[in-house]
Amino acid sequence: MKIIQPNKQIALVTGANRGLGKKIAKVLSQNNILVIGTATSIQGKKIIDQELKNHGFGIVLNLNNLFQVSQIIKNIYHTFQRIDILINNAAIKKDQLLINTNLENWMYTLQINLTAVFYITKLTVKKMIKKKYGRIITIGSVIGNIGNIGQVSYATSKSGLIGFNKTLALEVATHGITSNIIAPGVIKSGMFKTMKKSHQEKYLSKIPMKRFGTPQDIASAVLFLISKNTSYITGQTIHINGGIYMN
Repeated sequence: MKIIQPNKQIALVTGANRGLGKKIAKVLSQNNILVIGTATSIQGKKIIDQELKNHGFGIVLNLNNLFQVSQIIKNIYHTFQRIDILINNAAIKKDQLLINTNLENWMYTLQINLTAVFYITKLTVKKMIKKKYGRIITIGSVIGNIGNIGQVSYATSKSGLIGFNKTLALEVATHGITSNIIAPGVIKSGMFKTMKKSHQEKYLSKIPMKRFGTPQDIASAVLFLISKNTSYITGQTIHINGGIYMN
């Protein structure tokens, strides 16, 4: 792991080798923040290293292995003594109708999208409380609010994050820590590329702005929520969806 300048903030971004996580990590690194990005493979780690260059680096992390998660977080604190910003971005989806969803896929989706967020945040927030400072941002989804046919496990995991975030925000509010969710709508990123053309057209017809979002739209919101000017915003779900859903 790299030695950093004492004045640099440190951000941990899960799932930083592609899609939204990759863009978020890049934008943070361009704003004088040292970024530690996680990936599930050596190849993913290399992508992060190449993207961040001297402003951060990648690590391999299997979110399904809570012991490994614990060891990685411990190593980060041993080297840097702190994590100032936590971006819970990594997520998966196993799209199936309820009647076709088996228990294995259900449990795996909840493990990566919900339980891993709980565990990483639990390990990180303890140190934030001691420092009286922290910014926690979790990437949710509009699907957690409106549901979607064929995404029962994904919708459940993203909906669960809302209750988690609100409770966490209450528990750490007096410790200089904010916790918020950014809930993207249809964004032209990794998951978008697997969507059928007909489905893209269907979603586009429902978006009042008549365009899909971009990873930059999400990264800009992250920058907003970690700034000193937003220290009074916590427990919120910020929807970025072009008007397809309004809270």
